[in-house]
Amino acid sequence: MSGIRFIIGFHAVTSRLRQNPGSIKEIIIDATRDDHRARNLLQLAGNHKIRITASNSAKLAEITGSHRHQGVVASIDATHQHFDLDDILDSLTEPARLLVLDGIQDPHNLGACLRVADAFGVHAVIAPKDRAVGLTPAVYKVSSGAADTVPYIAVTNLARTLQQLKDRNVWIYGTAEDAEHDLIHFQLKGAVAWVFGSEEKGMRRLTRENCDQLVRIPMLGGVESLNVAVSAGICLFETHRQQSLA
Repeated sequence: MSGIRFIIGFHAVTSRLRQNPGSIKEIIIDATRDDHRARNLLQLAGNHKIRITASNSAKLAEITGSHRHQGVVASIDATHQHFDLDDILDSLTEPARLLVLDGIQDPHNLGACLRVADAFGVHAVIAPKDRAVGLTPAVYKVSSGAADTVPYIAVTNLARTLQQLKDRNVWIYGTAEDAEHDLIHFQLKGAVAWVFGSEEKGMRRLTRENCDQLVRIPMLGGVESLNVAVSAGICLFETHRQQSLA
């Protein structure tokens, strides 16, 4: 099964069917699903002549390692999914908008970050290959199709990648509670990469040192911090707003 992985749930599978049906090797569906949603998916799969296999919920959970499959699983060819950061930057006709995630461990957080990235026009999400969750079936499900629309680039050395972005005139902005500048009064410049750290430890030292500037989100209530996807959404919205006015 080298080069094959699974995506789960009706939204993720339907999104893949509409955007890249050629990558789907097989769809496995719970034989007890005979509702409108299942029939629509089967019809769409039939239009693309994709093999359908009937199974049961327990078998789907065994295949994917998750009980949240909703009764549908697709096996896809992952060997073609390679994105080159330079190629992406070279193809842009607008300032780059990138999201860098330094060691996100929770698949629900990564999936939510991909949804946010899709919503605010992020050109690529960058993350380290090691000590990060990667694109698991759970991530695909939570992302609601965004994992298929936003390039996800796993890199061996994140600090080196940040330096390469600087060489491409991309400004690296990290988020930190102790930052001098707050987002409300901060003027963003040109191409932007926002960096967010892991859920517990935040950014690693080298990642932080490679940021051009640290920025904080002003907090008015008693809560000290926000979920990484919420923080990313706030910063990316402000980036979109400022770049739209430029």
